[in-house]
Amino acid sequence: MAKVEMYSKFMCPFCIRAKHLLEKKGVDVIDIPATKPEKRQEMNARSGRNTFPQIFIDGKHVGGSDDLAALERAGKLDAMLGL
Repeated sequence: MAKVEMYSKFMCPFCIRAKHLLEKKGVDVIDIPATKPEKRQEMNARSGRNTFPQIFIDGKHVGGSDDLAALERAGKLDAMLGL
């Protein structure tokens, strides 16, 4: 199974939606709270974006919640997750 990392912030509805989709698939998500400036800078450096969440599957940036949902609708997410 793929390693999934997600930069998030507390009570972010997009973060919650993305995490629920991944957990529904049985994926353990490494949640990285990006509330501290250094974690937010790390997220920006890795993703080139400053919105939440930012999701990485096996180190590859896949985007945010809407991007994750689009991968699911296109039938591509399971393969990326190694399911």
